[in-house]
Amino acid sequence: SVWVSTDHDEIENVAKQFGAQVHRRSSETSKDSSTSLDAIIEFLNFHNEVDIVGNIQATSPCLHPTDLQKVAEMIREEGYDSVFSVVRRHQFRWSEIQKGVREVTEPLNLNPAKRPRRQDWDGELYENGSFYFAKRHLIEMGYLQGGKMAYYEMRAEHSVDIDVDIDWPIAEQRVLRYGYFGKEKLKEIKLLVCNIDGCLTNGHIYVSGDQKEIISYDIKDAIGISLLKKSGIEVRLISERACSKQTLSSLKLDCKMEVNVPDKLAVVDEWRKEMGLCWKEVAYL
Repeated sequence: SVWVSTDHDEIENVAKQFGAQVHRRSSETSKDSSTSLDAIIEFLNFHNEVDIVGNIQATSPCLHPTDLQKVAEMIREEGYDSVFSVVRRHQFRWSEIQKGVREVTEPLNLNPAKRPRRQDWDGELYENGSFYFAKRHLIEMGYLQGGKMAYYEMRAEHSVDIDVDIDWPIAEQRVLRYGYFGKEKLKEIKLLVCNIDGCLTNGHIYVSGDQKEIISYDIKDAIGISLLKKSGIEVRLISERACSKQTLSSLKLDCKMEVNVPDKLAVVDEWRKEMGLCWKEVAYL
């Protein structure tokens, strides 16, 4: 069975839309200091029937089902207690020198006098955090890795970890080229819904002398929306804030919009049904 662990209403709704079951996290496992292991142990406390847990990280969007199936086989058929994902990298490592310390750096995994060519070196395996599979008894002892342990080497193009801002554009391009989109042929996008706060602004809110909020809109996004509309894609705008429709109309986008929306998913679903579309024909930014 597939479960999504969250304390967020919108994430719960989306998970259920795609057929997943939801474990509602407690306040204790939803803190900034909470770990994945904390959430998994809490989940197991409610599900005595579960013997094996595969923890998939949402920050690794290029996972393919075949990888997960092979890992499940390693545990069920080969008797491993835990399996985790790694990726092979060809990077030379050097010792770090603290600022102000008069030392020289030293090589950690190479001989500078005999630097190998990349094709002559097998490289090294690095844990990439995409997934951790472990048996129940191991998790209850406080471990995701242990017992009879093995790694599963992922293909480099599928190894994506979103951690800092620069990882987002890299992940977006990697997903488009190497992501898994199901066995069905991809449907053409017919409706694009843009979150006004994330798509049309520069991410800054200015405050005037009389304490009024002033938001700056980016004309480049408006041009992009215009090009999409010319290609036949319906573009609609949405925001949970009480944006000024009059101000937005000055951008001449000619798009249907809804502002001050508490439940964006419900509105997007209504638009989808209105246009007679399936979810695979809808994109959200």
